[in-house]
Amino acid sequence: MARIVLPKKFKSAYPHKFAQGKKRFLCGRRIQPRPITGRESLEDLIENSFLAYNAARLHEACRLFTEKMLDADVTVGMSLAGALTPAGIGSSVLVPLIEAGFVDWIVATGANLYHDMHHAMNLPLYKGSPFVRDPELRAVGVVRIYDILLDYNDVLMRTDDVLRKVLSQPEFQKEMGTAELHYLLGKYCDEFERQTRRPRVSLLAAAYRAGVPCFCSSPGDSTIGMNVAGLELRGNACKVNPSIDVNQSTAIVLDAQLSKRRTAAVLVGGGSPKNFMLQTEPQIQEVLRIQEFGHEFFLQFTDARPDTGGLSGATPHEAVSWGKVDVTKLPDAIVCYLDSTVALPVLTHYALARHRPRKLKRLYHKLPALTERLTREYFRNNP
Repeated sequence: MARIVLPKKFKSAYPHKFAQGKKRFLCGRRIQPRPITGRESLEDLIENSFLAYNAARLHEACRLFTEKMLDADVTVGMSLAGALTPAGIGSSVLVPLIEAGFVDWIVATGANLYHDMHHAMNLPLYKGSPFVRDPELRAVGVVRIYDILLDYNDVLMRTDDVLRKVLSQPEFQKEMGTAELHYLLGKYCDEFERQTRRPRVSLLAAAYRAGVPCFCSSPGDSTIGMNVAGLELRGNACKVNPSIDVNQSTAIVLDAQLSKRRTAAVLVGGGSPKNFMLQTEPQIQEVLRIQEFGHEFFLQFTDARPDTGGLSGATPHEAVSWGKVDVTKLPDAIVCYLDSTVALPVLTHYALARHRPRKLKRLYHKLPALTERLTREYFRNNP
């Protein structure tokens, strides 16, 4: 083999001349990671090896969440779309985040909150295969959520039976928003955890204990809402008023902004929960006509493309045009195109390893006072 000596200096013979200024682009961290040994902690692996593409976006997301969003003056909202609680994300990720004070309010699909109740009641869901024959599953009474399998009678019907008994109790016989509905359900889920001796498995129970309000942007689009509607046929007085949700969620954001605090949106998936969380700013600016500038922090995990025009794939740059995100804070806006069931456990581990728990804000118990402040500000700006 010939010996070739690397030159200390190089003069290119490339025929085209380039303009000055390349150093402002070639100034980032050099990509030359250390070899993986198998002895690294997860956070060290993220720091050393997640250097490009969506691995780099996940690295940036972990640092943004941990180093900026979790500052004491930031109110963190999290939207949840996709079948997360059936996959165990409730107990493995969301419960620890709530208990650490890392999530202050939630907007979720009703399905996530309904399926969370299976865990509270100790009703099992199983790992399965996405390639089983669905007609055979239907024939034997098994339900499939991609590769998750559960019993139609012993899980779904049993959950519905308990849910109807809960919704028939006196405290539910009134008009309410979904934050109150889920707070009351969470109280029962907390009791079910005690009965089954399986603590810290339910998102609703953890949110109840921590005073974290859980809104549902489409309450009729889930089995909880379906059972509310079914019981109404029997004269049950439980009514869900979506206007209460719009005003209470907006009040959370407005209070933070008026108090010179900052707000962050962690968007897990897209859909209606994402829009409901972000629409708090247009509600303040466009509808209530109160001067505001948008959320300071934006972090989304999604697999949706932006070029189809759907809200799920809409970027933070597009959100700026609606006033949802502060235009001056775009450097603190990250979209990571990654399955949420991969991203969330990684984000949670990194944050818990690198940041001490925050004091719980217990926003649920403050909702009446926050809504009163919203009302005063509305009339002050609209005499």
